[in-house]
Amino acid sequence: MVTPTRYALRRPVKNADGTTRRDPDTGKTMSEPTGVVVWRARYKGPDGKEHTRHFPMNKKRDAQRWLDEQTAATVTGQFVNPRAGNVTWTTWTAEWVERQVWADGTVEAAQTALQSVPWGDKTLNSILTVDVDTWIKRETQRGLAASTIRTRLNYIQMVFRGAVREKIIATSPAVDAKPPRVRKAEAAMEILTAEQVSAVLEVAGHFRGFVEVCVYAGLRLGEAAGLQIADVNFLGRVINVRRQIQGSSLASTKPVPPKFGSERAIDVPSDLTAALSAHIKDTRISDPGEYLFRTPLGHLYQRNNAGEEWRKIRTRVGLPDTVTLHTLRHTYASNLIAAGCDVVTVQRALGHSTPSITLNVYGHLWPTAGDRTRAAAASFMESVASFADSPRTQNRKPQVGG
Repeated sequence: MVTPTRYALRRPVKNADGTTRRDPDTGKTMSEPTGVVVWRARYKGPDGKEHTRHFPMNKKRDAQRWLDEQTAATVTGQFVNPRAGNVTWTTWTAEWVERQVWADGTVEAAQTALQSVPWGDKTLNSILTVDVDTWIKRETQRGLAASTIRTRLNYIQMVFRGAVREKIIATSPAVDAKPPRVRKAEAAMEILTAEQVSAVLEVAGHFRGFVEVCVYAGLRLGEAAGLQIADVNFLGRVINVRRQIQGSSLASTKPVPPKFGSERAIDVPSDLTAALSAHIKDTRISDPGEYLFRTPLGHLYQRNNAGEEWRKIRTRVGLPDTVTLHTLRHTYASNLIAAGCDVVTVQRALGHSTPSITLNVYGHLWPTAGDRTRAAAASFMESVASFADSPRTQNRKPQVGG
């Protein structure tokens, strides 16, 4: 059993000019007693290096506990070099993000989240649970949406898990962190009425076609921006989602493949293909590889300029700020569900990778068992009522029993 030992602390001997004095024969730093005696806890890790920690004389139990913990970690394969966690949060996260195979949009979101914390200059092994909890409270108090805090916390937890996996730190201070509650989908989701959609299209101007593919085909902003003439099968009434536009500025805008599982063919109404055909004629584009939608200056749409167009429309119609371009996609999905489409049909139309994602987002829009029971009973009642009101029952003579 490894035990702590008494040790008299020493300090370097200084010359008159403040430099460290060295032995003239060996070149080693000369030292002298400080008069302070401590417990020295020392062990050799699986990395072959000796690790030492000093404890005050009244803390021998703490020294022994620390030694026992390190010894146990070495035996169980959970050993973490105490010096490994001395890297700062900013340095470690930059290296960690660089190693991830992510799309540009994901990298941007991760960097925003990881740079929002106040402990950028602290070392990983000095960040505490209270630091994470305080950050969550601060973000909540300054009015950040609960869903945004949850997303940012997810990235922070991913970083700490990576550090634990690579044995930079022993445990994650964010493992049990609880983000603020997100409003239920049925309470938070905005869905436009037919009257509101009509009003939006009325004032959309040159942005009308963009709005139409979002609300009538359920395209995401980037997918609508990435549509080319060749992606529309006008005779077959199908829109093929083959790419999306990423970026938030003219310089960073570029076409990339759709999100995982989002490449799809969407059956659309003939009125939509007719509207797109009219749009092509009005804009005088003809090359199959030409993008359907561009700004008046000829730029591709991306998150910022498309969002600006939408905000203008929203203001003209008088819609609340909570109604975003993505609300058009929710409106499309709600209409599919109201028309009786099943989960898999809606999933494929929206480009979700699994039906469970569709249910998590839109499950509250499907009729419940109670709704179906009520409708079935109502249908049966109507059948009985119509039978009772038929001419046959009206003319039937009452039977008289003997």
